[in-house]
Amino acid sequence: RLFAKPHAARLLEAELRKPGYQCRFMALGTNTDPYQPIERQRRITRDVLQVLADYNHPVGIVTKSHLVTRDIDILAPMAAKGLARVYVSVTTLDRGLARTLEPRAATPVRRLDAIRALSAAGIPTGVSVSPLIPAINDAEIENILAAAAEAGATTAMGLLLRLPLEVAPLFREWLAVHAPLKADHVMNLLRDM
Repeated sequence: RLFAKPHAARLLEAELRKPGYQCRFMALGTNTDPYQPIERQRRITRDVLQVLADYNHPVGIVTKSHLVTRDIDILAPMAAKGLARVYVSVTTLDRGLARTLEPRAATPVRRLDAIRALSAAGIPTGVSVSPLIPAINDAEIENILAAAAEAGATTAMGLLLRLPLEVAPLFREWLAVHAPLKADHVMNLLRDM
């Protein structure tokens, strides 16, 4: 269930105009991907980026979506001023695993294409190998890093799967359906970490 903030750009601009505002790096996509499918119509993220560009405000984006390439026209001039960078999350190179793990997200090939397009436009681009799930996708780290580097990524990061409150039962359910023979092992590894 998604909640849109249709006036986000206007509210952001009001904050940036306040006399006491102190400019600090802003991160989009740390909790929820800023390029949800509805962004195609709503353009909330695009409007926010335009405000940040207008104010020369630094921004970083983490996304799984190829839709970020739509905003290259805003991000590239910002990047030329050292104000923008993008991390594209590549969880797996296995299309089948990607489809079951992140069914509504871009395919691995589309994510690598996004890295390629962003990098070609001069936008500092990295890969986020996240979430790392032991015994599910951790064996792919080197291959993901190699593919992302070949596509133009110059930095990388990875985060272990977190299972806060309501996410834990959903993940256990996913394991039971898609990796039943590994389920206990995966959960034990996560607990150990």
